Amino acid sequence: MDCFINRELSWLAFNQRVLENAASPDVPLCERLNFFSIFQSNLDEFFMVRIGSLHDQMLLDNESRENKTGLTPSQQITESLETIRRLCVHRDRVYPELLSGLSGQGISLVRFNEISQSAEQKLQRIFKKEILPYLSCYFISRKQDFPFLNNKEIYSIAVLEPDYINGKPQIAVIPGNSSVLPRLIAVPGNEGKYILVEEFILHFLPLMLPGKTIRGKALARITRNADIDADAVFDEDLDYRDHMASVIKQRKRLSPVRLELSRQLERSVIDTLLEMLNLEPSYVFEYDTPLDLSFLYQFSDMLRSQENLFYKPFQPAKLKTASGRVFDEALRHDILLHYPYDSFKTFLRLLHEAAADPKVTSIRMTLYRVARDSKVAEALAEASENGKTVEVFVELKARFDEENNIEWSRRLEQSGCHVIYGIEHIKVHSKLCLISWKDENGTERILSQVGTGNYNEKTSRIYTDLSLITADPAIGQDGLETFFALKEGGVINASRKLLVSPRLMHPSMIRLIEEEIAQGENGFIRLKMNSLTDKPLIDKLIEASRAGVTIQMVIRGICCLKAGVPGETENIEIRSIVGRFLEHSRIYLFGKDIRTRAYISSADWMTRNMVRRVEVAAPVSDPAQVNQLEDIFSAYWKDSSQAWEMTNDGHYRRRVPIDEDSFNAQESFIHSSGSNSTST
Repeated sequence: MDCFINRELSWLAFNQRVLENAASPDVPLCERLNFFSIFQSNLDEFFMVRIGSLHDQMLLDNESRENKTGLTPSQQITESLETIRRLCVHRDRVYPELLSGLSGQGISLVRFNEISQSAEQKLQRIFKKEILPYLSCYFISRKQDFPFLNNKEIYSIAVLEPDYINGKPQIAVIPGNSSVLPRLIAVPGNEGKYILVEEFILHFLPLMLPGKTIRGKALARITRNADIDADAVFDEDLDYRDHMASVIKQRKRLSPVRLELSRQLERSVIDTLLEMLNLEPSYVFEYDTPLDLSFLYQFSDMLRSQENLFYKPFQPAKLKTASGRVFDEALRHDILLHYPYDSFKTFLRLLHEAAADPKVTSIRMTLYRVARDSKVAEALAEASENGKTVEVFVELKARFDEENNIEWSRRLEQSGCHVIYGIEHIKVHSKLCLISWKDENGTERILSQVGTGNYNEKTSRIYTDLSLITADPAIGQDGLETFFALKEGGVINASRKLLVSPRLMHPSMIRLIEEEIAQGENGFIRLKMNSLTDKPLIDKLIEASRAGVTIQMVIRGICCLKAGVPGETENIEIRSIVGRFLEHSRIYLFGKDIRTRAYISSADWMTRNMVRRVEVAAPVSDPAQVNQLEDIFSAYWKDSSQAWEMTNDGHYRRRVPIDEDSFNAQESFIHSSGSNSTST
């Protein structure tokens, strides 16, 4: 039996698990709305990045085959589109259930045939006064070029008669102007009833097109390819930050990869749109569900006071210290934080302490994604203004966060920080912070922080991540050499303790697996990550399974390896956790009992992370913290509430409780939060 799963289909299977949470009556209503919206935003990104990339590959060399299942780009697109259509059918069954739930809370999304004539007349006045002035209309004809349609913007399409051009109906295109118009329009005199602005515009199109007969109308939304290679179009004579700003502009104009329609249009009209967009019919999706589901977040906000409709709030644990200073506590012993159960403010406290401490000479940090109003960046600016040397590597190629990173790079420079960015063909994805200070003897020492997640206080509340703060001199020296190499546009080739890609991590993972293979049936490997796609690592895991090594993996998203295949992966079990928090922490555990070697890392086991990114895996050596990581992994493995397990055909099924009560790992961490990170 084949042991491999196509990457794209595996990702879509993950998004199906997200959709299942939106469908689950066990999930609070507003959280179901959030999962439903996430499903759509995930699917948008899949088209923008994965379908876009496959489309480019198909144009370059459609005979090329991916290295696990042997599918060509066009075959992967075909199978992906077929899977997406099935997912959309499921989504369209879930949507009315969610609307019914909202109706029970006094909120309704209605159409014009569901409101009174009096309300419609009031809405017409609102349309003329508040909406119509912001609208424009384009007619498709021989003399008029087809208008540029913005990525993910909703447009009204009107098919007109009797004006025909060369036997084709005239088509009018009306932009929704989402940047200035509200998404939800309240129905006058009907508390809790709303109409989507695109439906509002579509209904009153006759007011925009006086004297025209409308024979058909629909809402349309296109998705554009966003997979642009920033390095491939880099001109060395340009400033790199300015270059990335131009890349963002280019992305907005890349080729369409999907056309969504809310209502049926006659075939000739769709054919005209496809011709203008240079799209094949297989890229057209027609359904009744709204084309953009982000308005569901607004409904959630309206119901914020109804606590029973949301997950129960909790307070992350704060680190207790003997002196009141995180810095002093970290010098006494390593600190391992588990977000969101431990407060991200502990790390912010450390940065502010370092910014004000006269013994601290410098702070060096890699930034991949930060919050819009980043407290981390503000702390770095404070340190610079206090006279510290602050060096920050800002990754401007962090997809879809480029604009935010460009803005923060400017602000950091203005505060006196030295900002570094841009390594050709390599992204810096590591989470590394180095605080240099001088002890009482004048000797420079380093306090290091290595994490699995971004320095982003917003996502730290909804992503699970791990953060190690240590005064280990070997880790500090490795971190310093890694940072100095980045400043010179390179990477390190040797280290003492840190495993740093692209040169060191991949061979180290292979070696650690081989050491467990040597143990045969006594070998034990436990891995937690977001994705597993790298074929050499997968091949080595298969070899380990054949040798009798027990392998347990918690992989949230993409997994290109089938578990439980007789004679091949029968010693491998794979589970996926999709719950309240996005599982983002990476844990590598090799061996058992006193042989256990533990690492946390910023890297998934994907080829890109191993050979095209700078990533860091840090060893966790304190026995109590090794036990903490084992306990975290064991809790996930025990989960029977939000866990899915892979069958040997590569599909997933929900885990069911062995006894009556199900176990929810994330809830268990909430209840015990702080117990492992608190000292007195």
